[in-house]
Amino acid sequence: MHTKYFTFLLALLLFLVGCSKNDDRISSNISETMYFPENNTDTWETMSPASLEWNENAIPVLNQYLIDNNTKSFMILVNGRIVMEEYYNDHTATSSWQWNSAGKTLVTATVGIAQQEGILTIKNKVSDYLGTGWTSESIIKENLITSKNLLSMTSGMDDSKNWVIKSNLTYVADAGTRWAYHNVFQKLMDVVAASSNQEFESYFNTKIKDKIGMDGNWDDGIIFKIYHSNTRSMARFGLLSLNQGKWKKEQIVNESFFNESINSSQDINPSYGYLWWLNGKTSYMLSGSQTVNSGYLVPNAPAEMYAAMGAQDQRIYIIPSKNIVIIRMGDSADPENRNAALSNFDNYLWEKINDVIN
Repeated sequence: MHTKYFTFLLALLLFLVGCSKNDDRISSNISETMYFPENNTDTWETMSPASLEWNENAIPVLNQYLIDNNTKSFMILVNGRIVMEEYYNDHTATSSWQWNSAGKTLVTATVGIAQQEGILTIKNKVSDYLGTGWTSESIIKENLITSKNLLSMTSGMDDSKNWVIKSNLTYVADAGTRWAYHNVFQKLMDVVAASSNQEFESYFNTKIKDKIGMDGNWDDGIIFKIYHSNTRSMARFGLLSLNQGKWKKEQIVNESFFNESINSSQDINPSYGYLWWLNGKTSYMLSGSQTVNSGYLVPNAPAEMYAAMGAQDQRIYIIPSKNIVIIRMGDSADPENRNAALSNFDNYLWEKINDVIN
């Protein structure tokens, strides 16, 4: 009788251990699946840094660096779940902030949708949609400029003039032969508006904003239209971008176009796609310069990273192999370099992020 009782207890113990391991496996599988937050809700699944075996001792150092460098908000998503969400300097989860040139990637996605709907083709010349005379160039030179040139910053126009008005859109080189960071990209918004027969913002809202549950709006900035939103809305777009344009079961942005946009768009500056910045290339160029610099855009960041970058260090970093999205909003870390799309802040920040996640 004693032997039977012992055998029963042993079997029960083995059963309970098996259930526990199975529960752990199920829990692990759930955390590893891709999560998308629902629209119109503040609910968002979370994960702890400990569950990812991150170095929690390095988090206060990261937070202090962000505070010291004028950050307003910072988020890290893994598989769509929030692992870190921090707000500083009186900024809150509902506060709106400008994306600056990080919002260029919103334009890229919208152009991609318009192309997949067949209302435009990026290889067509811009004048097919805006009519001739939208620049101050000769018709022959103007007709060389395609929407793809605007996406890749190879319009060949004079980049020394920030205001995108006809008198400033003057010839420097044939389209496709010179890379220069230029606000003329915003003409893509006019191309979408003309081809869709509606305001760009209306088309964007229907095709992207409303589908993934973003808040925000386009405001007229000093030089061009700038998107403003809360931090979680920026994270939603980052999550869409991590998933190559897919949200839940819907392929919102054509996957082929999206992948094209996060690869080198030309040979002059391989670190630039379609308004996305790309790490891990052999060389890079920066705004306002024709200098070709050797090495990675952000040496401390993973080589695979692609990023939306805007003035005053507005950032969306995407790390595909780790299913990580990182958001930073705020004032410029370096007030004397506030208008640059890229700054040394990125490399120092990634040093602190690596101490946490690696």
